[in-house]
Amino acid sequence: MAKPTYKRAERVADQIRVEVADILARKSKDPRLASVTVTNVKVTNDLRIARVYVTTFRDGSEAQEVHKGLERANGFIRAELGRRLGLRYTPEITFRPDLSEAGTERILQLLDELRPREETQGTPGLG
Repeated sequence: MAKPTYKRAERVADQIRVEVADILARKSKDPRLASVTVTNVKVTNDLRIARVYVTTFRDGSEAQEVHKGLERANGFIRAELGRRLGLRYTPEITFRPDLSEAGTERILQLLDELRPREETQGTPGLG
């Protein structure tokens, strides 16, 4: 019988992503955390450390305030997560900004800039 390729760490990471997003949306009373979206979670194979990647619609100093709010709520989030997951050890959580979205926005911007050039020059070979 073939082993499943979906590792336990990946399943736990998916569950942590769902639960942390729910905790931030429903249980958190900090207004700084209202604009936070959990985009990804990476968990070590021993399930001891979870890196939670988040994004926010705020820029500059407001984004730093959101990060401070996340660090302040870290203990509460970890305790709530421990109650919900039922693991022997609740992973230590570190919040990190998800920078992949900024890269995605830049790529989309470049593609939008290319479209007008293609429309004015016509598309070769499609006629």
